[in-house]
Amino acid sequence: MSITVAVTILTAVWVGFSGLSLMSRAQFVVEPLVQYGVPRSWWTPLAVAKLAGAAGLLIGLAVPVVGLLAGAGLVLYFLGAIVTLLRARSYKTVAFPLLYLTPVTATLALGLTA
Repeated sequence: MSITVAVTILTAVWVGFSGLSLMSRAQFVVEPLVQYGVPRSWWTPLAVAKLAGAAGLLIGLAVPVVGLLAGAGLVLYFLGAIVTLLRARSYKTVAFPLLYLTPVTATLALGLTA
């Protein structure tokens, strides 16, 4: 298994876990969203975006352009999460979206070099 495949699979699982946690309304996910002022009506679309991105990364192993688009979309998603935290002045929690942005960016970079 190549490093690109391994990183892609691990990233997809990580982002997929985040999407499923939001979809199932896990308290550790939704409690901060309330504090940040993210409307409840956005929660399902945000969860779907994460799940679609995770699926897109996996599909990208067979159809590279899908993986690249999914990776780019996820980078934008997690950059948006960082902006949301900064706007909410929750500076101590900015590390959390970085925990997702970093492997997504690595996956995207590996896909671009493949």
